[in-house]
Amino acid sequence: MHPGPVALALAAAFLGAALYSVLVEQPARLALDDRALVKEWTPSDRRGVAMLAILALASAIFALIEYRAGADVLWLVGAAFIMASWPYTFFVVVPLNNRLLDESGDGAGARGLVAAWGLLEWGQAALGLIATAIFASALG
Repeated sequence: MHPGPVALALAAAFLGAALYSVLVEQPARLALDDRALVKEWTPSDRRGVAMLAILALASAIFALIEYRAGADVLWLVGAAFIMASWPYTFFVVVPLNNRLLDESGDGAGARGLVAAWGLLEWGQAALGLIATAIFASALG
């Protein structure tokens, strides 16, 4: 079994999870009142960050294995794109996450921050889409 298709599948799972977050969870979350919105966002975000980080790392590892086996350099490029989600999360998303976690217990002011967070999450989806496309191209 080649690790390349596994890298592609994991990158596609990353993309699917990121899209689910912005297309399904985010609109449902924004339909809640302010207090419930923050209460729902907090555990959801923690789980989502962990899941996306694991999917990105696993995808990159399998892509690097495929590259080291003598495959196309596209595997290395795709691995770089999927792993770019880590610094993107740390430098772009986490500062907003920290502001949300510092919000008062009543959720006042959090609605705008959660809306902004949803826009930033599209960056994760974009990185997943790019990596998935690169891996699919490398398989083709």
